[in-house]
Amino acid sequence: MTKPAATAATELKVVDSALMTKIFYGFAALALLSAAISLTGKWLGHSIAMAGYTDDTRPHEVIIGHNVVVAPANMIRFEQARRDGIASRLDLYMRYPQMDGYSLDARDDFNGVGDRKTILFLSFEPQTMSRDMSGRFQPIYSRLIEKPGTPGPGGTTIYQFTRSSGYLDEKLVVAERPGQAPFVARCLDGAAAHQSLAPCQRDVLLGDDLSLAYRFPDRLLAEWQALDQAVLAEAMRMLKGRNPVKQAP
Repeated sequence: MTKPAATAATELKVVDSALMTKIFYGFAALALLSAAISLTGKWLGHSIAMAGYTDDTRPHEVIIGHNVVVAPANMIRFEQARRDGIASRLDLYMRYPQMDGYSLDARDDFNGVGDRKTILFLSFEPQTMSRDMSGRFQPIYSRLIEKPGTPGPGGTTIYQFTRSSGYLDEKLVVAERPGQAPFVARCLDGAAAHQSLAPCQRDVLLGDDLSLAYRFPDRLLAEWQALDQAVLAEAMRMLKGRNPVKQAP
């Protein structure tokens, strides 16, 4: 082989070697990038599917006024509230009648898929009124409704509010309870009710100067007794007694 030919062959080998090295590192980089995209995609996919929910069932102790409420993370609506400590209020959601929080098996219920609405929304907060909704019927609501009412589901009576009452697009649902104040709930009326997952609301007093408001689908008015009992039982289960720590004013 002549000297020029040998030189050319050597240069060709060097170029081939450098090219193969670049190709090797290029494929390696692509493989790493592909793996990273795959892992990121799986994480993001899970995150998007959760849509702010969590299936974590670890309990959190939340102090509201002089009350301690213990609730699992998957029942606490807002991510920033899923912690132990003092709070001004606690917002929860759960399925009825299971009275459980979010899980992958229950995701369709929590996302409102289908026509059957099953989610309840509960809020614990300090008491601001001397009477709960049942206690406000005689002194307040009875003066703001049009009588007589019309028969409603589950033995309830449905009243329309007067135009001057201030309760626009709402109706009052009342059911008598022997020996007790009546069951009372306010519900959205008309188109607004169809657009809401939980158009009816009721509040009760419990604990130490604590108020519990809960919203529910209007179809559950037909079983208001079982619903009210289930909500109160779950609320009392979460209440763990008086907060022993005196809060700063």
